This record gives sequence, C-alpha cells and structure tokens, in this order.
Amino acid sequence: MQKNIADILQSAGVVPVLVIEQAEDALPLAEALLKGGLKVLEVTLRTEAALAAVEQIAKHLPEAHVGTGTVLNSDDLRRSVDAGAGFMVSPGATEKLLAAADESDVPLLPGAASASEVMRLYERGYRYQKFFPAQAAGGVPMLKSLAGPLAEVRFCPTGGVSPNNAADYLALNNVVCVGGSWMASSALVREKNWAEITRLSQQAAALKS
Repeated sequence: MQKNIADILQSAGVVPVLVIEQAEDALPLAEALLKGGLKVLEVTLRTEAALAAVEQIAKHLPEAHVGTGTVLNSDDLRRSVDAGAGFMVSPGATEKLLAAADESDVPLLPGAASASEVMRLYERGYRYQKFFPAQAAGGVPMLKSLAGPLAEVRFCPTGGVSPNNAADYLALNNVVCVGGSWMASSALVREKNWAEITRLSQQAAALKS
C-alpha cells in the first residue's frame, strides 16, 4: 500500500490542500489546478461539501489524483473510500485510525511531528509520512535532523509551506513533495478566480523541477 502512495506523491511536487465550501466549485477548481500542472489534490474534510467535492472530481476528472485530508478516525476513512478518494491524509496517527487503514485498499499518509512519532509509524511500515505542522515543528532544520537516523522515511511537509519556502523543502533528499494552500486560497475560490488559481498553480508546479 505504501508503494501506491509513493507513486502518487512522487508525481506531485506540490499538493494543493483544498478547503471547498461549495460542491459546485469542485470541478472548476480542480480543472484550474490541473491546467496549471497540479494533478494530486487533497480535499480537506473541514466542510460539509468536502466529500461531495471528492466524489465529483473522482467521477469527472480521472486524470486527477484526488484524496482527502484531515482524516481523523475510522469513520472519516470509510467515508473517504466511499466517495472515491485515491488516498487519505491525516494530521497525526492513532492506533484506531491505523488499524482501520490496515483494512483499507486506499493508502493513508499519516502525520508525524517528532522523531518518536516517525519511528512508531516506521515500525508499522510507513515509509512515507506527512510532516505536520511543518514550520511549527521545526521546518527545514528539523527535517535535516531526521534525515540521518531515519534515512528511509520520506516526508510531505504541510503547514506553513508557502512560495517563499517550498523550494527549500523540496531541495531536501527526504522530502518527496510539499502540501500547501496558497495557489487556491479560500478567497480566490470564493471569487471563482480560476485564472489566477491556474497561474499560481503553474508557478507551484515549476518548483518541482
């Protein structure tokens, strides 16, 4: 299952972390991101429209890799799978959530913020983990420190990642991609400014090279 998440993350570079308040915005938003070169999309389960948005993207835009974020428990996990999510992301990890993930065919990217948390997930076979909240948990220096003793683990830093520091994260050998929301802020989505979202997505996609 980690092989599946590896394939998805390695193709990403930058993963848009999306808060979708209206399900009707899901398709034009996803299309704007895809046009800008961002194909791996994380829709956070922070709104009532989130699961409907995932379902629409998964059904109508098969070229996108759409997943759910803010997956906190087994119910979130089950609903994500039912909506058609291709992957799931959690800010941390609990035993109940990991046990539910063990029974699912859809891969989970669990979150960790310390060496001990990374080690516990590594023991369970998680070679790919979300580093969250990235900036608050030590940012680039912390990830450099983890690289020595935990060289086999690769991270997707999320939380405080911006155009100003994304390239610094992506330059690290133990970073596979980053997650951020700057290219599709709530304000831009509410304004339905799809052209600006595409422009910012193009800039974000260029960070991968």
